[in-house]
Amino acid sequence: MGQKTHPYGLRVGITEPHKSRWYAPKSMFGELLVEDYRIRQFIDKRLNRKPPYAAVSDVQIERTREELKVIVKSARPGLVIGPKGAEVDRITEELQYMTGRKVSISIIEVKNPDMDSQLVAEGVCEMLRKRQAFRRAMKMKAEAVMQAGAKGVWIVLAGRLGGAEMSRTLDVRMGALPLSTLQANIDYGFAEAFMSYGAIGCKVWIFKGLYEKGQSDEQESTAAGGRVKSRGRR
Repeated sequence: MGQKTHPYGLRVGITEPHKSRWYAPKSMFGELLVEDYRIRQFIDKRLNRKPPYAAVSDVQIERTREELKVIVKSARPGLVIGPKGAEVDRITEELQYMTGRKVSISIIEVKNPDMDSQLVAEGVCEMLRKRQAFRRAMKMKAEAVMQAGAKGVWIVLAGRLGGAEMSRTLDVRMGALPLSTLQANIDYGFAEAFMSYGAIGCKVWIFKGLYEKGQSDEQESTAAGGRVKSRGRR
């Protein structure tokens, strides 16, 4: 039996920050947790599943007593902002209506989409939806990731590949992938392609190298758990 664990969940609080950063009393915790999930679902449907297709890879949420701050990581920040900021204003209004709180949205650009596992997984699924050969799609994406400067990449496709009667699993692996090393910076992403013959799932692991002492993520945060820590070597 496989003893697999989520690469991000394994490292939270050690080398990775929490994606939701807030504190709440016990009576409010469940409500805010569901609200976070709904916010992420709303942003994904609004920006990724229909125009403008803004290639949003991650949504982080910070709360204070007065304000709800949503941090959106996107490969196409201009499409999230919209002409003269119209799109981001519209999303802010809808989130305020949905949550009943004051909302502010900040956008971070993903400078290298080929090094973002979520965007790579979405890219493979998009190629499958366009009826490209699945082996070629996986190989092309894996090579693009390695050329972008990754130390290793692993792409796994599962489902009725090519419309076959029985589902199967196929993978492409390049370079090193120390999944059990907590100090390793491993980015993990998952996406689904809903084809006429069924759903095909795509998982992507990208090894970017080891965290060095004092190294921090591109998003510095004042909130608790907002900083990436580095474990001192013994």
